[in-house]
Amino acid sequence: MNSGIDLQGTFIESLRDLGIPAGTAKAIWMPLPMILMLIGATVGVLVATWLERKISASAQQRIGPEYQGPFGLLVPVADGLKLVFKEDIVPAKSDPWLFTLGPIIVVIPVFLSFLIVPFGQNIVISNVGMGVFLWIALSSIQPIGLLMAGYASNNKYSLLGGLRAAAQSISYEIPLALAVLAIAMMSNSLDTVDIVNQQSGYGILGWNIWRQPIGFLIFWIAALAECERLPFDLPEAEEEIVAGYQTEYSGMKFGLFYLGSYVNLILSSLLVAILYLGGWDFPIPLNLIAGWLGVSELNPVFQIVTAALGITMTVFKAYLLVFVAILLRWTVPRVRIDQLLDLGWKFLLPVGLVNLLLTAALKLAFPFAFGG
Repeated sequence: MNSGIDLQGTFIESLRDLGIPAGTAKAIWMPLPMILMLIGATVGVLVATWLERKISASAQQRIGPEYQGPFGLLVPVADGLKLVFKEDIVPAKSDPWLFTLGPIIVVIPVFLSFLIVPFGQNIVISNVGMGVFLWIALSSIQPIGLLMAGYASNNKYSLLGGLRAAAQSISYEIPLALAVLAIAMMSNSLDTVDIVNQQSGYGILGWNIWRQPIGFLIFWIAALAECERLPFDLPEAEEEIVAGYQTEYSGMKFGLFYLGSYVNLILSSLLVAILYLGGWDFPIPLNLIAGWLGVSELNPVFQIVTAALGITMTVFKAYLLVFVAILLRWTVPRVRIDQLLDLGWKFLLPVGLVNLLLTAALKLAFPFAFGG
């Protein structure tokens, strides 16, 4: 298997060649991936909001943004500037500390989750052995911030939205965890890099979506519910509860909720791509392509091309799923709160349990195909 280009090792070795001690070189490296993560996630949000406008316009036979920059690309920048400079209003009888902490607690876990997202064999900020479990643990913190924001606003509509967010998150985290357990069982690991490696070698035929079609659907539906995307945006349903937990928020505090929502959508799409669509894997195995070209897999130029293709494939698969999520928003009607809870508890949970048991049986019966 191609070990891939080691960015961290190459960077540290280059600094050591310049006479910088190993400890200092590692200290210089440490903040760079985190800065890249923040920049990448922010740019991803700008692209997602622009796509939201363009895709919704196409679905409704409109033009969408055109004049604010080429193809309307500066509209998301204008949105960001507007939110930064807008007046920050705190309700008179609210709890100011909890009111401020709410959006912060919502955003931080989502950004931290990017630490475990791999874009290549060695292109990952933190290759922890329990990466998927860490993501599930971090995502379970977000509803606390939503409930805190709803409670601290001293507004019945905000409180109702916060309660709905907590109920929705609990309902859909369990089926989502069951889908992840099935993948972990097949991969014999919770490490995101190991999960992608387990799918590699056979191109598109080795991707988990063919062995886990039910798990893929469960995970995608639960991820949309976690991101509060239509048809699951009950915590902020404007027709029923004004704007839910966001009702009393303005300025950059509202901007953090907005940012967290889109970052969470991109993160969920990236994780679906990693768990079910082969991550950075090309549809045709790259070792076959190297053989056809007569190039060694250890060739430095081939490794650089492989790393670039890996990043491109991961981002392409993720944004394909973002496109599907946006299209769903503009084509599927919102469900009622009782339908939402029934879907989670009465359908996805039992189907997730059956899928997990079926995966275990197939793993014992066909170990060569299901990671025995």
